Formats: sequence, C-alpha cells, structure tokens
Amino acid sequence: MQLKLLFSPETIGNVRLKNRLVRSATFSNRAEKYGQVGKSMIGFYQKLAEGGIGLIITGFISVEIGGTLSPFQARLDNDSYINGHRKLVEMVHNFSEVKIAAQIAHSGKQGTHPNHPPVAPSAIKDNMTGLTPRKLRKEDIESLINKFVDAGYRAYLSGYDMVQLHAAHGYLLSNFISPYSNKRNDEFGGNLNNMTKILVMIYNRLREKTEKEFPIIVKLQTQDFIPEGLVIEDSVKIAEILIKTGFNAIEPSGGIGETQIGTKEAYPSKIIKSSEDENYFLSIAKRLKPIMNNSKLILVGGIKNPLSAEKILKNGDADFISMSRPLLYEPDLPNRWLNGDITSAKCISCNSCYFSMLNGPTHCIVREKLEKKKQRQLHRKVLEE
Repeated sequence: MQLKLLFSPETIGNVRLKNRLVRSATFSNRAEKYGQVGKSMIGFYQKLAEGGIGLIITGFISVEIGGTLSPFQARLDNDSYINGHRKLVEMVHNFSEVKIAAQIAHSGKQGTHPNHPPVAPSAIKDNMTGLTPRKLRKEDIESLINKFVDAGYRAYLSGYDMVQLHAAHGYLLSNFISPYSNKRNDEFGGNLNNMTKILVMIYNRLREKTEKEFPIIVKLQTQDFIPEGLVIEDSVKIAEILIKTGFNAIEPSGGIGETQIGTKEAYPSKIIKSSEDENYFLSIAKRLKPIMNNSKLILVGGIKNPLSAEKILKNGDADFISMSRPLLYEPDLPNRWLNGDITSAKCISCNSCYFSMLNGPTHCIVREKLEKKKQRQLHRKVLEE
C-alpha cells in the first residue's frame, strides 16, 4: 500500500485515531443564531465524518459572546449549549472510529462584535478592522482564563475527544504571544515566559478539571508575517514551554488578519500555483519535531498530494497531516485516497471559501458552481428527451 503510514493508527494522549488525517479547524458560520448547534452545523460535520477522516477539529467555538465573529458562530459560554454539542459529538461517533475535537477561542484584537468592543493584551490598533482594542486589566485576564477553562470543561462534558486552544491567526491567545500585539510589562508580557503564561494557566486549570489523559492540544502561531511580529525563533521557544507544560499536540500555523491587507490572500494560507507552493509550514515542522518529546505534531498548510503527505510522515517531520480547504471541496477525500485514487486533492486553493464565509455559511464556491452546471446540463438533457 502506497499510503501505509497515512492510513495507519496513531494516538494523541489517550485517544487512538484510525489514520493520520486531521480536518483542520475552519470557521463554518453554520451554527444557529446566537451560537447553538443545529441541523446545518451537524450536517456539515456529518459529511466529513462520512468521508473517512480520522480526527475532526471543529471551527472556532467562542468562550464568550464578546469573542464571537458572527451571530452564527458556535459558542460554549454557558451550560445551555452543551446539549447541542453533545448531539454533534454523538453523530460523529456513529461513524467508524472518527474522533472530534472542540476548538475553543476568542476573537481578541480582531473582534468586531457591535455591542462588545475588542480586547487585547495592549491597546494596539488593528489595521484590518480599524478598531483599537481595550487593554485587558489583570482581573480581565483572570476572568478570560476561567472562561476558556469553563468552555473546555463543557466540551469535555459534551463528549468531545479532545480540546484545542486556538492560539493562532491574530485571535486573543495569539495576541499574547506576539510582540506586535503584546506590549505589556507585567506578568503577562515582557518576555516569552510571561507572554505564554495565559496558555500555561488555561492548560493547568483545565487539566485539573478533566481526566489526566484527556488530550489538550493547541493551534500555535509561529509567524505573523508582519513587521515587529512573531518570528520562528521565538515560536520554537514558546513551543518548548507548551511541550514542557504537557500539551498533547501542536498544530503550527501562521499569519494574522493584517497579513492579508493589500492582497487577495486569506490567512494563514497562501495561493498555491504549483507543487512548490505546497506544504508551506513544513519548514517550521522540521524545526519543532525534534523537540516534541511525547507531544504530537500536526502539520497543516497547503498539503494536497497524498504521496507528499506519506513522505512527510515517513521522514518523521510530522505525526499527523491536517487539511482544511481540500475537505471543503471533497469531504470524502480520505476515502478516495484509501480506496486507491491517490491523485491530488481537487481543491485549486483559490480561497473562494474564505470569501464565502463573509456572506453566509462557509463552502467551496468552485464546487458549488460545478454542481449547478451539472444540474443545468441534467435538466437540459431531460427536456431534450
């Protein structure tokens, strides 16, 4: 079998995954209004579960209303949301060995909620939104830490197999670890240990409330791609702190909202025009993998060729392969590869899916157009007959 490693089992913490394929978190904009999980969101994830993925990481689940980016964004900031999430988890678990992680997050500096101004470690204007966030006081930070812990615990009670902290892409937790957005000189700023402290505190408190082996993982910012932003050298040191703390897996990523100003590219991805543009976070994976110890490395970033993914695993540069856009086009991509069709993902990396979420549920516009074209052709054929 050409994809022996890609379809071999592996564990994260105490959770055994049937293969090495992970669906990276994608903001789906498919919750019911005010964040409840409903039929649209469950149907969206059902297609992924049917498609043969080993682990689904949900899109951004907000830890409080002020941290949302849309009224149709999932939330877990009080117990009323647990029942809907439990139904989602139960649906996913109906499919053979498919696991699901809850990604919990807060919009932070990039927040745009009309009734809740954005907040951040420092009052640095966001050049994408045009808004200047309110600087968090120490008591505010303490409150937000507890909200992350409470949301993570609700995810645990809902039956999720693990929790992922979203510390990337310019959202709140990544604001703390970036020198661009964190100018504090107290215990939460000034050096990498202090800037990473919020992540360590969330982990330790959530660990106390859950099983010892319940996996807590992190999507970690490694580069901001802007002047004065986070760079790889510092993100490697941050990763070392998180690995020592006990995080069970790291999914390194990069780019923030301001990265894309003046371009048509959506963060953290780039437009892929050739095979040379693929696997664009592989270099940081190679920096991190030697220090991972018992933590697992989940590689995301322009991975479309299964033979390339297999080679990455064989070389020991990553433990899991994570994809997002290709699975919007082909939710059944894992099954296609497993059944012997090992041509690259059909996704053309045009980022139309990113722009679709600005006006409604996230979806692949290219696939939508192709399906409409097929429907018109079929309709025309029926009329001709």
